[in-house]
Amino acid sequence: MIKYTQHSGVYTLKTVHEMPISLSEAWHFFSNPANLPLITPPQMQFVITSANDAANIFAGQIITYKVTPIANIRTNWVTEITQVKEKQYFIDEQRFGPYAMWHHIHRFEETSSGVKMTDEITYKVPGWFIGHILNSLVIKSKLLALFEYRRKKLNEMFCS
Repeated sequence: MIKYTQHSGVYTLKTVHEMPISLSEAWHFFSNPANLPLITPPQMQFVITSANDAANIFAGQIITYKVTPIANIRTNWVTEITQVKEKQYFIDEQRFGPYAMWHHIHRFEETSSGVKMTDEITYKVPGWFIGHILNSLVIKSKLLALFEYRRKKLNEMFCS
């Protein structure tokens, strides 16, 4: 399920994905930043540039990336893991990057058939009116494609 809303110049994308794996297995995979490139489309050229010695994320962790979000424009992106509640959720927020604001909650819930993962991204685009046009024409569809790619990759990895 993917839901997309706009409110007060801010956009929210919410996805829900269920997989037949344990909560521990899901947490182990998603709380390790090194796994993010595995579920990111290759055309985004996503590379983690910070040293990631920790096996799992922690509150206060800064992660830096290089990414090509649109039109072969390569950019740096810096996020901070602001909150972590083990096996329940973690939050990353952009500190520097392509968005005026980026707040991403990753939630995990054990179900009778495995685990339900919910991603909720709230973001604001730079550039006021032109940014909103760019969001309508490009950014929204790129984010939707990213999460569709992620869904397919996760199904290949965990549902086969």
